[in-house]
Amino acid sequence: MHQGTGGADRYREAGVDIERGAALVERIAPLAHATRRPGSVAGLGGFGALFDLAACGYRDPLLVATTDGVGTKLLLAIAAGRLEGIGVDLVAMCVNDLVVQGAEPLFFLDYFATGRLDLERAEAVLRGVAAGCREAGCALVGGETAEMPGLYGAGHFDVAGFALGAVERAAVLPRPDIRPGAVVLGLPSSGVHSNGFSLVRLILAERGLALEAEAPFARGRGLAEALLEPTRIYVRGALAAARTGGVLAMAHITGGGLIENPPRVLPEGVVLRLDARRWPLPPVLVWLAREGRLERRELARTFNGGLGLLLVVEPEKTATVRAALEGAGETVFEVGRIEPGAGPPRVLLEGMETAWPGAPPRS
Repeated sequence: MHQGTGGADRYREAGVDIERGAALVERIAPLAHATRRPGSVAGLGGFGALFDLAACGYRDPLLVATTDGVGTKLLLAIAAGRLEGIGVDLVAMCVNDLVVQGAEPLFFLDYFATGRLDLERAEAVLRGVAAGCREAGCALVGGETAEMPGLYGAGHFDVAGFALGAVERAAVLPRPDIRPGAVVLGLPSSGVHSNGFSLVRLILAERGLALEAEAPFARGRGLAEALLEPTRIYVRGALAAARTGGVLAMAHITGGGLIENPPRVLPEGVVLRLDARRWPLPPVLVWLAREGRLERRELARTFNGGLGLLLVVEPEKTATVRAALEGAGETVFEVGRIEPGAGPPRVLLEGMETAWPGAPPRS
């Protein structure tokens, strides 16, 4: 019988296969189950996900919600056929935004949209999502898979993530008592993370570089593998630091880099002075700066500059916070200070001329 003659087959003829979507839910159910945590109530497949906040032990909580994607890093991952790390990126971009407000990530939902559902590729992404959720300590409670023929080209898809966390009202960050003299600690990034990939792709195109070639900055690794290194998840270390009571603010370094992200958590009348000589610039960023002929300030605004998370800390509690971070497995750099300023908060990034490569400023 012809598969397009009537009934449910007409929907399949239009490009949507309901059975394929159901098969994906069956495949990922064990992955989601492995992320269960206190507060998890139901499995996948319902119209909504339930979560028991009281089971987590909060007394006077505020809820914190975030949503994000992975930008054009996705295009590079699709071209290279390396998709699992994208799922980790998706979780990281959301939960790192939660934790800088002092919030513990509780649960995560994903959105996967494509023209025609490829079970193997979708499962690869969602394996990464589940791995990221386990790392962040949050439950993968559900999501949406949308098959939309005509909206996405062959082989292409998009993903988005949504996370919810909670923090006791008295522990919300940033605190209002940020003053000059506070110490700034930095945690290293794993590389490019998930911002700046439109520029990465432009540099690759200009240089005519093959994704399967060896990375010039990482001997023994493929170029695609090295560029697609997943975004680090800072939840364990950041929550351990917050529990010391010595953290005044935290900033996740995403789009806008070290220049534009820290002022989002600082009050008026202060300057954050960073010294680029106090931490190493990752080899991938050194390579991108040279190959892309980037001015140093452009490098600092486009990429993360080698730091994925900044913590503003009470000076007398610096050692305690550092110990908590190191106890959670973090490498910690003391990268700057909060100083007096005037007007809106801003970042002064010094030492780039000697610590970072880059093209001379354009006239």
